[in-house]
Amino acid sequence: MAETATIARPYAEALFRVASESSAGNLGAWSELVSEMGQVAANADMKAVADDPNVPGDKLAELFLSVLKSPVSDEARRFVKLLVENGRLSVMPDIAEQFHALKNAREGSSDVEIISAFPLEDGQLSDLVAALERKFGRKLYAQVAVDPSLIGGVSIKVGDEVLDTSVRARLAAMQTALTAA
Repeated sequence: MAETATIARPYAEALFRVASESSAGNLGAWSELVSEMGQVAANADMKAVADDPNVPGDKLAELFLSVLKSPVSDEARRFVKLLVENGRLSVMPDIAEQFHALKNAREGSSDVEIISAFPLEDGQLSDLVAALERKFGRKLYAQVAVDPSLIGGVSIKVGDEVLDTSVRARLAAMQTALTAA
């Protein structure tokens, strides 16, 4: 079976094209809807219903749409029905991820994953994000997590670049240097 990201790509690109050309709302609203759709499709209960061959496609599509809290346009409704007809509802989380990447590319922005050993205060986080925006030259949207196993410092991931200034990373580098000698 092909990798789900490969299967999701044409769906994400088509949905992004529709969202970009749609008069039903802006790209931000579409992004929120697509993100919610990805979360619903990833839900274990929804997966179980989607995998049940006794549930007709039209009922599955209506159930899926009824769970969404965001307003659903006709285009989005047709998209969900298409996914259900093609047996591709399970790739919706990957579609959402790729849609978000396309939106970021259009806006010239990126997501940044910041993992800190300790919770960051608002001021610290805004200063860190501002410094990273200067370094990368684009708007960054921070997703913050706390991992005490870092011991100290932060690990930052923007796209495929990783900046790991944690104590754990430094200790690992020292261990490698000492065992290589």
